[in-house]
Amino acid sequence: MSIVRESDLIGIGKKYQIETEAGDHMVVVIHDDGKRELYRSEGADQETHCVMTLSDEESRQVAGIIGGLSYKPKALDTMELALDDLRIEWYKVGAPRDGVHKSIGELGVRQRTGASIIAAIKEDDTVINPGPDYVITPEATLVVAGKKANIKLLKEILTS
Repeated sequence: MSIVRESDLIGIGKKYQIETEAGDHMVVVIHDDGKRELYRSEGADQETHCVMTLSDEESRQVAGIIGGLSYKPKALDTMELALDDLRIEWYKVGAPRDGVHKSIGELGVRQRTGASIIAAIKEDDTVINPGPDYVITPEATLVVAGKKANIKLLKEILTS
């Protein structure tokens, strides 16, 4: 696992120093205005060089790409990411059951489970933040966010 050091930059924002498993050194500066700057260095004590500057919107797009919201490598059929109590899981919908062929709104996903479907992927079609009218179909992969118990409830609704 990578090593991440966080520090406040008074009047600017936050700075994250990251040393990856591969030995790469990176610095991310998040400005209070939403701008992000990415820096790279050859080593922990070496001079850093700005690689790029991103707007808040660009940063979120890149985060989605890196996090696998738009493309999930085939080797990762089920994937899980945990951030404190928040979990993000990729769940492949199986054969038709009671919860399949119904919309997110009909199932009352957020109200009944506390989990949120943040993306739905089927073949080459990806829907980011599907609304209550989105119909869940077999073979779709849902990107689900919530606490472990909330996600478990959602899976139960889809397989009951």
